[in-house]
Amino acid sequence: MATVIDTTSEPFTVDRPAVVETYELRKTYRTGFWLNQKVVSLKGCTLSVLQGETFGLLGPNGAGKTTLLKTLLGIVLPSAGRGLLLGAPLGDRLVKERIGYLPENPYFYDYLTGWETLQFTAGLFQIPRSVQKQRIPQLLDLVGLSQSAARKKQLRQYSKGMLQRIGLAQALINDPELVFLDEPMSGLDPMGRYQIREIILSLKGQGKTIFFNSHILSDVEIVCDRIAILAEGDLICSGSLQDLLGTAETYTIKGRGGSLDVIKKRMLNLDFRDGAWQGQLKGDPYDFLATLNLMGAQIMTVNLARPSLEEFFIRQLNDRGIRTSS
Repeated sequence: MATVIDTTSEPFTVDRPAVVETYELRKTYRTGFWLNQKVVSLKGCTLSVLQGETFGLLGPNGAGKTTLLKTLLGIVLPSAGRGLLLGAPLGDRLVKERIGYLPENPYFYDYLTGWETLQFTAGLFQIPRSVQKQRIPQLLDLVGLSQSAARKKQLRQYSKGMLQRIGLAQALINDPELVFLDEPMSGLDPMGRYQIREIILSLKGQGKTIFFNSHILSDVEIVCDRIAILAEGDLICSGSLQDLLGTAETYTIKGRGGSLDVIKKRMLNLDFRDGAWQGQLKGDPYDFLATLNLMGAQIMTVNLARPSLEEFFIRQLNDRGIRTSS
């Protein structure tokens, strides 16, 4: 099994309580006509999600992300290992009253309107009518469907982005402490992704704990406090973005003049434009800056750079010989 970056034998001894905890969680499926073939979807997954944080689970297609999420929700039973959700064992029915869930491909009764859909979901939670009258308009406003036309339109007339937004609203109808979102930005155009991302940030501002799967790494980098990467059933790394992306000290330096031969030897990815040069320097920059000063070079900017989440993600997979599926 691959090494997990941010995991210790006692990973949950922190100031904030962990609302999601798994210990060596494993899931094996039987396939084939005679069910005599085993497919391991999760290989001893151990992670924690802290109260009030936004946690992103990343991975290529087929990595086991949805299996892990469904196992946490009690939809799928683990083959081995154990876990806790809001302090209760996985599958506890009472805990489900305190969580919200948006599947990757939600199914709705498309003859219902957006308002009726939320009324129906509220009825499943036995939310009083007096509370519904206040909460439903608030949720429709939160997800951008408060206009009269959107509220009264049947779901069969909704666009993909509108369905994602009403799906998010139904996941919040019970005012959950913990929200699970399975690929919430999948299939959306840039505007739809932006809107969902803003809603997640709004929920984060309310102090809710959010656990979501995604392969749209730019969005994850904006909204998440911590991430984990799952590949081929293995949790290969986890931690905060600062811990994972900020370890390599790479500086972007922009300047003008000096000996180009010396600069080319010390810097990577040099770019020359408008009489200036810009490149990346690994390691301590002070010696190089002193050299530039002696050469009479003009130093314009020095910035500490770090790899993007996408670059880090690809490198983690490549280092382990894991190829992404299309």
